[in-house]
Amino acid sequence: MKRAWLIYGLSFIGGLVVFLIILSFLFSFLLLFKERGWGKPKIGILEIRGLILDSQEYLLCIKELAERKDIKGVVVRIESPGGSVGAVQEILEELKNLRKIKPIVVSMGSVAASGGLYVALGGNKILASPGTITGSIGVLIELTNIEKLLKKIGIESETIKSGPYKDTGSIYRPLTSEEKKYLQEKVNKVYEQFVKAISEERKIPIEKVKEFADGRFLTGEEAVSLGLIDSLGNFWTAVEMVKSMANLKEATLVFLPKKKGILEKFLENKASIWYELFLFRPFYLPAKVYE
Repeated sequence: MKRAWLIYGLSFIGGLVVFLIILSFLFSFLLLFKERGWGKPKIGILEIRGLILDSQEYLLCIKELAERKDIKGVVVRIESPGGSVGAVQEILEELKNLRKIKPIVVSMGSVAASGGLYVALGGNKILASPGTITGSIGVLIELTNIEKLLKKIGIESETIKSGPYKDTGSIYRPLTSEEKKYLQEKVNKVYEQFVKAISEERKIPIEKVKEFADGRFLTGEEAVSLGLIDSLGNFWTAVEMVKSMANLKEATLVFLPKKKGILEKFLENKASIWYELFLFRPFYLPAKVYE
């Protein structure tokens, strides 16, 4: 009999412990549910930071923002001095598709120049602070020639190529006059694409855009006066604007992409500082063509 009561007692205690564990789990789940705003409408925050050299991560984020039913609007936060032409154009096109189904407000941070400005064209509205650095509309190619250095140390290079332009931009020799003309034509074509995009998205005549699209950087105040951005405002201004456009009284913020590690952040910030110091040279084509 005593043994039976002992078994019953242990069973009761075990059951009570399991019950308390389940109760604790449910309580924690409810707190997490409340904290993260599950079930509430959300605003997606797409953070574009540093040099834009690869579009894949951002394209996946935009796809997620488009497919999630709980995300009713998007703020694109840009802290970037520019990047690769192709990557920036890919991101712009996907943002233009996204804004057809959800409102997008772009919030420029301290720097949103060149390629950063190009991406910003994908928003329904663009905001910046008075001192935000933007503009820097233009394209350049930077090439390095180490021919003289190699000669000093006794190294020679030979190239077998299928066509006259296959090794254009080689570090082992200077450009020929024909190659300079060829590269200038490519720079001009990419520049015209940039200017055309600004003209179409911001409803500014192309000739008017070309008056300030000479590589100069602009403050947020100057950008407003030129029609490059809509108005002055910070990140929270952009959030409130999206809430208004999406008819939301309250919303939880969802940040994408997922946060990066310490080393990635360090390298990203170093790259951004370097470009800021050298006047936000933006975009590049193969062989360092910057916009």
